[in-house]
Amino acid sequence: MLWKKGRRSDNVVDARGEDAGGGGGGMRFGGGKGLSLTAIVLIVGIGWLTGQDPLQILGQLTGQMGEQSAPATTQTRQAPPANDQQAEFVRSILGDTEDTWGQIFQQAGRQYKNPTLVLFSNRVNSACGLATSATGPFYCPADQKVYLDMSFFQEMSQRFSAAGDFAQAYVIAHEVGHHVQTLLGISAKIQAARQQGQRMEGDGGLLVRQELQADCLAGVWANNAQKRLNWLEPGDIEEALNAANAIGDDRLQQQSQGRVVPDSFTHGTSAQRVRWFKAGFAQGQMSQCDTFSARNL
Repeated sequence: MLWKKGRRSDNVVDARGEDAGGGGGGMRFGGGKGLSLTAIVLIVGIGWLTGQDPLQILGQLTGQMGEQSAPATTQTRQAPPANDQQAEFVRSILGDTEDTWGQIFQQAGRQYKNPTLVLFSNRVNSACGLATSATGPFYCPADQKVYLDMSFFQEMSQRFSAAGDFAQAYVIAHEVGHHVQTLLGISAKIQAARQQGQRMEGDGGLLVRQELQADCLAGVWANNAQKRLNWLEPGDIEEALNAANAIGDDRLQQQSQGRVVPDSFTHGTSAQRVRWFKAGFAQGQMSQCDTFSARNL
């Protein structure tokens, strides 16, 4: 991926080393610092079996539940150092999502509001509460920020065999997809449905549909970015598809607990995640991403 073609975003905050105390929801691949890998797998497995959010269990174990929503301490607006190539990559991808979604929203007669991306290490505090590196990248709708510990990219490669710069770009684009959902009012509708007692978890549940739509929106970004910058190289799309395949609920459950429990799905199967990314990438149109009306995910 010729990512250096991308415009660098000014909306990346470097909070690494601050070791703040934050939460939210995101891709949740697992792993991380502070707890052993085995402990994380067990926690995620318990969450799937009981229907609890693994992030809440982690928050309870650290004694700082995210519902307290302490004010974020990462808002110093410190930019990443200029010689940090990995941070430059993040700024490039985020910058292009800003350009892509700004254009798409403008064409639809709407205004796109750029999110902030916070780089952190170990743990971070957001308007959604406390999160550790174990949570994985996540988006917090309460402060409209994406949170990313870049050590996760190394784990993607080592634990999930999902290496490559475009695989990493897909992760960022997926979280930005949740921001798009927030701006469109979709996230608020999901929250309202939760409060009304509607089905959230499980195969075909609202959480799965929300995550699959974010995958589709990542594909929409990838299509439009390629048209504008022509920066993809052979094998790049396969990298993103491999990453989507590696993080399906069925595959992660099989790895962590030796069996698949569809009733506890929150993100969709590997096949579904691949399918919806491809649906967005095929035409680059948001109209292809209506996972909430789809009968067959």
